[in-house]
Amino acid sequence: MVQVLRPDEVREKYGPMFCRGFFTMVDEKAGVAQIVERCTARGPVEWDTVNRRRTKGVITDIVLKSDTMVMDAVIGDSELNFGPVSVDMGAQGIKALKVEGDEVRTTWFGIAGASVGIGACIPQCQDVIRTEYPDDFKMGGAHSATVDIITPKMVRVVIGIDDTDTKEKGASWVTSMRLGTQCPIGRFLEHRIIQLNPKAPNKTTNCCSTAVSFAVREEDIPALIEYAVEFVRNDSYSDDTVMTVYQGLRIPDALQEFGWSCKSVLYTPEDAIAAAEANGVQIISVTGMKGVIGAVAAIGCFDLGEKAAGIPEDFE
Repeated sequence: MVQVLRPDEVREKYGPMFCRGFFTMVDEKAGVAQIVERCTARGPVEWDTVNRRRTKGVITDIVLKSDTMVMDAVIGDSELNFGPVSVDMGAQGIKALKVEGDEVRTTWFGIAGASVGIGACIPQCQDVIRTEYPDDFKMGGAHSATVDIITPKMVRVVIGIDDTDTKEKGASWVTSMRLGTQCPIGRFLEHRIIQLNPKAPNKTTNCCSTAVSFAVREEDIPALIEYAVEFVRNDSYSDDTVMTVYQGLRIPDALQEFGWSCKSVLYTPEDAIAAAEANGVQIISVTGMKGVIGAVAAIGCFDLGEKAAGIPEDFE
């Protein structure tokens, strides 16, 4: 018989632990997922990062950002590879990730001290719906443990913005930061400033667009978009503001190529509209349409890391 515990019940049973955030985004069309886990300190996530990379399972990549792990994964099952060191060092990994309606189930295995992380720490995070434990569950010491952690099914929404300012006042990157930090819908993930072609004839000063991403439940996407449009409209000083929206964990290659080329090529609004239509990007005229090139490029460059902020010459 499986024992099912809510986060508050886990906390009452094992005492307070350290997980500050744990949520899962899925892209079912691409067959991939992304898990974001935030800890109170860097030490545990460093250890978990190394161990989860070693064991692999459904995890394909992990990026460590201060006290936060961002884990890329595939949807499905995959065997764990603890290796010969597990008996002496402990180990931890995800064997399966499955979408079940509006929930995501991840199946975890942990050995020795690593079993405490999956048995007591993550399960008491308020982002978790419930955790399912087998009857013979034991953690810590020399024990091996397995649990199923169930979280809400979320998706990533990227919002691109351009042309909210004038030569006298405003800054689009400030508008997007305000949107990300003040939006009450979903979870604010990342912010980007995208450097565009400095030779663009219609730029204000720096010729930058901007974008933010959110983890959000699918049913809340319309409310997120509505909120964002009104927020950007109220924060804009320009008559040419455009907002773009993309849903998914993987930006199409063609859209990334368009975004990167916007740093050196002068495109027309028609070019940007065609790139958006071909790659699943929604274009919203907030106060006008002149900002469409930068707003589409912001989506294309969103996952390029530091390259989003520079021009090609910076990376030669």
